[in-house]
Amino acid sequence: MDTSKFYIDGAWVDPAAPSTSGVVNPATEETFAQISLGSGQDVDRAAKAARRAFAACSDVSVEERLFWLRKIIEGFRARLPELARMMTLEMGAPITFATERQATVALFHFEEAARVLAGYRFEERMGNGIVRREPIGVCGLITPWNWPLNQVASKVAPALATGCTVVLKPSEIAPLSAMLFAEIVHDAGIPAGVFNLVNGDGPTVGEAIAAHPEIDMVSLTGSTTAGVRVAKLAADTVKRVAQELGGKSANIILADADLKAAVIAGVHACYTNAGQNCQSPTRMLIPRAQRDAAFAAAREAVDTIRLGDPLDPAATMGPLVSRAQVEKVQDLIRSGVDEGATLVAGGTGRPPGLDRGFYVRPTVFGDVTPHMRIAREEVFGPVLSIMSYDTEDEAIDIANDTPFGLAGFVQSKDLARARAVANRIRAGRVYLNGAAFDRGLPFGGYKQSGNGREFGVFGFEEYLEVKAILGDRE
Repeated sequence: MDTSKFYIDGAWVDPAAPSTSGVVNPATEETFAQISLGSGQDVDRAAKAARRAFAACSDVSVEERLFWLRKIIEGFRARLPELARMMTLEMGAPITFATERQATVALFHFEEAARVLAGYRFEERMGNGIVRREPIGVCGLITPWNWPLNQVASKVAPALATGCTVVLKPSEIAPLSAMLFAEIVHDAGIPAGVFNLVNGDGPTVGEAIAAHPEIDMVSLTGSTTAGVRVAKLAADTVKRVAQELGGKSANIILADADLKAAVIAGVHACYTNAGQNCQSPTRMLIPRAQRDAAFAAAREAVDTIRLGDPLDPAATMGPLVSRAQVEKVQDLIRSGVDEGATLVAGGTGRPPGLDRGFYVRPTVFGDVTPHMRIAREEVFGPVLSIMSYDTEDEAIDIANDTPFGLAGFVQSKDLARARAVANRIRAGRVYLNGAAFDRGLPFGGYKQSGNGREFGVFGFEEYLEVKAILGDRE
């Protein structure tokens, strides 16, 4: 694979102007690949190719679109170990996690898009006419480094399934798995211009996508700051904007829960993907009377974590993605100490025995109060804040005291009680008692966690316009 090229109009092409950036292996701190950074000219070329292709793509039958999706699924399955290994190299996910979660969940989105498409009614009779759903057009997709293929798939799959065309900008930090995916799309025989990939940074390529007049919709997964910028740029062309942004999810452990089991599970959930996960339950809310038991359970959970070379199947946590991310996380850990939180486990500095790589110590703070930085800012690292409450109402108030609203978690032996609490959490998704991921249910946030939904039929319909045709009587 020539990593210096972009995939535009069915072919791998040179960028409009030479500009390169290194891809760093976070476990070794070594640059192992070079990519080109695109420009507005590259985005323009890709957008125009997608616009030309849309006229035909929007008329493609459901059967043919299903054929495309199945070919992509077939290619994805065949190359899944290669895709997983590439994500381990580019962003540090342990190889077992990269295989069983990062790559496999990305594949799920194509399987789910095919399932939804096969049974979807694009027209239905209503009142004195017909309501028809049509592809929105050219879609600019901007994806992050923390789940490189999952976020690509959650956008590309429904876009292709609905008959849209695509200009994709993967993260310049972890772009190589997306480039392998572009090879899969090419090998699947998708017509030229339907799928295009341009590498580059947010201020250049991302902003060019958001502002481009030939792009009808932009879907971004990233920081809230990036989401605000994209929305402002998109406003001039009144394009649809879908955003999955930051989170600061609360995990409410009710008094009747099995505290030890809930705390241990909550620690591991917080540390998923080394904490680089937008819906991680980073605020654990416990009954004040159970403080000491909760701290002991959290230490026990941390002791089971195995940091190490992410290519070693025995490693359960790898490095953070970059030096900049390490510095951000270390700063927030220092702020927790300085603001008076109790350090239950971990802390600042490099983990023992790891003298290279962007590793941090899995950290737990106790006695965290709502005003502390670690309780309010998205850390995006393995840092858990344990907060105490006296009443259920207080716990819900603390959970909702955040500008974010991506996810929530509730633990209780009484399912009806857990459900009642879940109904009061201002978030787009709430997990009860460690419920598993479900690719068919909507994913997205309230408040500054974004707008729009991904996954299943809800994610599918983000890429459709609604048309009413009046006077068409049976």
